Order: sequence, then structure tokens, then C-alpha cells
Amino acid sequence: MNIKTRPLTKNLKDDYLFFFDNMIFRENPDRSICYCYDYHFTGDVATCTRESNRSAVINLINENKLTGYLVFENDKPIGWCNANNRLNFQRLLKDFDLIDNPEDKVCSIVCFLIHPDYRRQGIAQKILKKIIKDYSNKDYDYIEAYPRKGELSSEGNFKGPLELYRRFDFKINKEYDDYYVMRKNIK
Repeated sequence: MNIKTRPLTKNLKDDYLFFFDNMIFRENPDRSICYCYDYHFTGDVATCTRESNRSAVINLINENKLTGYLVFENDKPIGWCNANNRLNFQRLLKDFDLIDNPEDKVCSIVCFLIHPDYRRQGIAQKILKKIIKDYSNKDYDYIEAYPRKGELSSEGNFKGPLELYRRFDFKINKEYDDYYVMRKNIK
């Protein structure tokens, strides 16, 4: 398998759209409208459509506001991880009690999406390793993730499983009824 992880840029916009246009959402067909726009959106989710979300992410990519990593096998996009400055995730800031110190510069990981044919092959680990490497070389204090609690399907674990983060030395920073806030200090 020839796997490459590449940061999302305007040049990869068509690959990003192809991935989401063709992603198979077997377990949760309703998620096919997301395009990983949810955490950037603060309006009424009921008003979102596949077309409006697709259009919105095109704008975010063009403005360099949607960041993350696409995974390719050869030239075919097979995975995505939405990783960005926490302050760019409006829904995260609005709906969750996350900020301990407003001075901390935090990269938040809010979504892993791997094509079903490529799951359980270490793709998420490769992405997380790349995120840690890249953000350790930037002016960030922490990488933060929000794994859900409980026994979840692959798609239900879209925030990444708890064990993935533990494997990379993330620590539980906060605990809520249905999710954890995991942090890795990268200073």
C-alpha cells in the first residue's frame, strides 16, 4: 500500500470534494451531508443540506480556514482528518466547555474519516503522527481531541478512539458524560 498524508491546500480542493462526494456512509447515511463543516457552523443544523455544506467548505478551503489532512493511496483520497486551530471551530467554542487558559494555542482534532475499505489498517495512526510532527514545529502549546465514550462503531468513533490518543501520550484533561477532552503537550 502506497499511503501518503498531505495537508489540505487549495490545490487539493478537488480531491477533498471527490472524497466526500464518494464516501460511503454505511452506518450513518445522514452524515453524508456534513463535508466536515459541522464544527465551523453555528446556525441551526436542521437548515444544512449537502449542497450548502459543500459550498461552504469550498469557501473555507479557498480562504485557508478549513485545515486538516487528506490521506491518499497512490492518487486516490481514502481518508481525512479535520485538525485546526481550536479558535476556528465555532461550534466547538459555542457548545463545549473547553477553554482552561485562553492564552493556550491549541490544535483541535474533531474528525477522522477513513473509507470503509481502508479501516483498521493504521491510517488514523499515520495521520495523528503527521499532525503531532507538523504542529510540534508550529507555535502551538497543545493538541486536543474529543473522543466519545462507550462502545462505538467505526463511524461512531469519528472523533478518534480513546486508545488511539493514549497510544500517542495524550492525557485526559477533562471528562464529561459522553466524551473526554484529551491533550498532548507539544511545547
